[in-house]
Amino acid sequence: MRRASRPAFPALALAACTLLAACEPGADRGKPVDARLAAYIAGIKAVDNHAHPMRPIPPGQPPDTEYDALPLDGIPPFQLPWRLRLDNPEWAAAARTLYGVPAADTGKAYLDALGAARARVLRARGTGFPSWVLDQAGIAVMFANRVAVGPGLMPPRFRWVPFDDPLLFPLDTRGEASRTPDTRTLYPRETALLRRYLLALGMKAPPNTLEAYVQAVIGPTLRHQHDSGAVAVKFEAAYLRPLDFGPPDPAAARAVYARYVHGGVPTRAEYKTLEDYLFHEIARDAGALGMPVHLHVLYEFGGFYSPGGSEPLQLEQVADDSTLRGTDFVMLHGGWPFTNQTLALLGKPNMYADISMMTQFIEPSQLAAVLRDWLSQWPEKVLFGTDAFDGGTPQGWDQGALLASNSARRALGIALTGMMRDGEITRARAEQLARMVLRDNAVRLYRLKL
Repeated sequence: MRRASRPAFPALALAACTLLAACEPGADRGKPVDARLAAYIAGIKAVDNHAHPMRPIPPGQPPDTEYDALPLDGIPPFQLPWRLRLDNPEWAAAARTLYGVPAADTGKAYLDALGAARARVLRARGTGFPSWVLDQAGIAVMFANRVAVGPGLMPPRFRWVPFDDPLLFPLDTRGEASRTPDTRTLYPRETALLRRYLLALGMKAPPNTLEAYVQAVIGPTLRHQHDSGAVAVKFEAAYLRPLDFGPPDPAAARAVYARYVHGGVPTRAEYKTLEDYLFHEIARDAGALGMPVHLHVLYEFGGFYSPGGSEPLQLEQVADDSTLRGTDFVMLHGGWPFTNQTLALLGKPNMYADISMMTQFIEPSQLAAVLRDWLSQWPEKVLFGTDAFDGGTPQGWDQGALLASNSARRALGIALTGMMRDGEITRARAEQLARMVLRDNAVRLYRLKL
């Protein structure tokens, strides 16, 4: 990749100077980011490993409801960390960069002005609006983690990552759903999505035996996803259960399935036995098709979410399962704040981590410390991501993509500058590491042709 003497993207030109480092020669002495390195990083066209972009909806058309299998608007209200709150001025700054809307606050006048400005751009660009957003954020390709894609979110700029959690729950989930106020609304969504998968296969209900379910539902669903362009599959299981997917017990799983396929509610232990078995089947099939498995590994979101259940080391049995070594696993969101556990798992040959949501969740200086640890040991295992999501007019996925991209580049700049100044790496190596995180590692892992 050629060296960029100036940032290649409009919205990142400002980021290189104000978010990353001062741009005058010599002005970076004592600064947290080397200016030449900042400009180089700002010019890299990134691959976003994880996001929830929205379809551009023409006026009068139904809203986009397929941006997530488990949207959190139905669970009880819960607190957000500071950086995700609307009074964080970074959100208004991102909107001002994209749409030129000044803001002293986030009141009604500002929201009306921002909504009108965004609507004008959307009307002017139509289905090209999502690609325009990527251009502003310096992103070449974004992985669209969605139930389905559609106009404006198609290759080559967008690549699909569907949800496969519903395949874990072929039996009655009322017992599982009753555990917390959060799970009461989330499990029915999984049931509805499984019904959609079954209808696509011409079925109204799961088959009578577990063997038939694996062969007639799991296999064909994954093949359809792959043939429809999916580059990976996603599990949000941490919202529903701990990530401790234990060794499968086929006989016990068959017995549970047979006992309840025609009715009744499994116990939690029985359902876990079945889920553990099905997870291994899905993961192996995905690996055989060349699709890495993405897992939500983060201590949030939800007032009744279990941080302990999503600690990275919950995945140790998966990482050490010899039958799954043909499948690559990506710990989305880097397992924050348990990033030392993530580091321990990155030593496994098929385990990776991205920094999505950490790029919005925590300050760049905090992320820089994590990156410096990871890059000093497993630089080929670290992926860039935004987790750009729709939070309404003041917090659209477009603002999130820009904010997260700028944060990631600043964090990389801080981490790599520190390593250069401490004599750990050369400038050439720093530039190589920046390319690896922002682009090259993803190109290699997903065999992308850009």
